[in-house]
Amino acid sequence: MGLLIFGLGYSGRAIAKAALASGFEVAATTRGDAVPEPGVRLIPFDKADEAIAHATHIIATVAPGEGGDPVLARYRDAILAAPKLRWLGYLSTTGVYGDAGGEWVDEDTPVNPGAERSKRRVEAEHAWATLGQPLAICRLAGIYGPGRSMFDDLRAGQGRHVVKPGHLFGRIHVDDIAHGVLAALTQKATGIFNFADDEPASSADVLCEAARLLGVPPPPPVPFAEAVKIMSPMARSFWADNRKVSAQKTKASIGICWKFPTYREGLTAILSEERGNNPG
Repeated sequence: MGLLIFGLGYSGRAIAKAALASGFEVAATTRGDAVPEPGVRLIPFDKADEAIAHATHIIATVAPGEGGDPVLARYRDAILAAPKLRWLGYLSTTGVYGDAGGEWVDEDTPVNPGAERSKRRVEAEHAWATLGQPLAICRLAGIYGPGRSMFDDLRAGQGRHVVKPGHLFGRIHVDDIAHGVLAALTQKATGIFNFADDEPASSADVLCEAARLLGVPPPPPVPFAEAVKIMSPMARSFWADNRKVSAQKTKASIGICWKFPTYREGLTAILSEERGNNPG
């Protein structure tokens, strides 16, 4: 079986590793000088027609731009004509649910995007769905993992202890993205899937746990009303939405449990890996 990944970024690389370990031949597109991944055939984005024709499975990790989804803009007809294709996957975001006032949302919750980038994601989801192919839309919560966690922020002196009572975020470890995608892919599962861990948590709680594991004091707490004054527009948009994302239906439908059900297990594993130990 052949998997084509559009975009060998952070999540795409984790998916590639998991697919290779499961016996897939893996190709991935790149627009620049991507760092090679052992076993993965790199293809310039504009030269993927042959790879599409040979793929049994395709997953797109590329974010849409103002002009829409770049993969479909270039390869819609090629994907529709792909003779061996069995399954499509699209990585979206739980941002499509918008603000739920701190309440729970799940796979059946209607989308209600607030941020412009989330509105573009909804449009991209619809565009992929119109292909009429077996499709899994995987909506990802905040992605973290080795090289992209609170540890890195603390070490760089950029960890911010922002306190906003009642405001929780969903997260997903990058290895659980790969875990979930591979389960959906091998089962040819279709529909909407939420990739969010089992315990939505405040940014402050995650930062304090990371500081505890590093053995350093957390930065002094800053009320959100003060912190927001110097936030970037992107950061403000993340804090504008407050929701708790359930993935119970997703896990039940594809028969998995998360490897890292909360940020505690995820942070512990990252630190263990960074220190050269087996994360388990």
